[in-house]
Amino acid sequence: MTADSLADTFKQNESVLLEQWIEAQRKAGIRSDLIDDRTMVENSRDLLKVFIKALSEGGKDVEHASWAPVRSLLERLSQAQSRQGFTPTETATFVFSLKQPLFTLLAQQPDQLLAASQLVDKLGLYSMERFVASREEVIREQQESMLELSTPVVQLWKGVLAVPLIGSLDSNRTQVVMEALLQKIVETESDIAIIDITGVPTVDTMVAQHLLKTITAAKLMGARCIISGIRPQIAATIVHLGVELGDVITKASLSDAFQLALKELNVRLVSPNAR
Repeated sequence: MTADSLADTFKQNESVLLEQWIEAQRKAGIRSDLIDDRTMVENSRDLLKVFIKALSEGGKDVEHASWAPVRSLLERLSQAQSRQGFTPTETATFVFSLKQPLFTLLAQQPDQLLAASQLVDKLGLYSMERFVASREEVIREQQESMLELSTPVVQLWKGVLAVPLIGSLDSNRTQVVMEALLQKIVETESDIAIIDITGVPTVDTMVAQHLLKTITAAKLMGARCIISGIRPQIAATIVHLGVELGDVITKASLSDAFQLALKELNVRLVSPNAR
């Protein structure tokens, strides 16, 4: 059965197909809290129109240029649903529910029914691929936001910055830390940066290398670095691994590092009770 004859069948029964498709979606239970009935109807009408047009112009090859509007519409809808809170099943239902009216329409025409079913399958899978890709993008954006929130750069004193690290330190997070620290050095014209690793559970060769990269970058911006939070276990691990920290100053606590930083800046704190 040719694509033209299938397209003609769809054209002649477009209004019936649309009505039955919309009813099938309603029975499946659309998320009224995420999409209203009017929007669902409009989306269905738009997709069915471009679907019939693509079928009449480009045949059954969904990769053909004439199917671009169909793919574009499905991609837009899938991306929107992935960000609105739809589940993968709910997104797939939008396309696959079209099969029910197709079965009714083409029940006596097995060749056309098979062709139409295969087309819907391809479009449904494409819709799911776009949904998953968009969901992964959302997850990446959330991870980046969490990284930024988990690596604050605070100004302890004029000319003194601190970066309290909590959790593991990998390449992605190191990049975020480095960029945030360098930006803050430029903004505040700070001379000293304290990198506190009290909240870093373990320090291995990779973590040490990440720290050294950050320290080197800060030096290039004219800032000296102090590493604080060196616990006995971490000190023993660094020695055991043979990691060379070079001329980097280390301190056991953030308070010790802060005192050293003030001393380096020739700042002397005097108690108000001192005579």
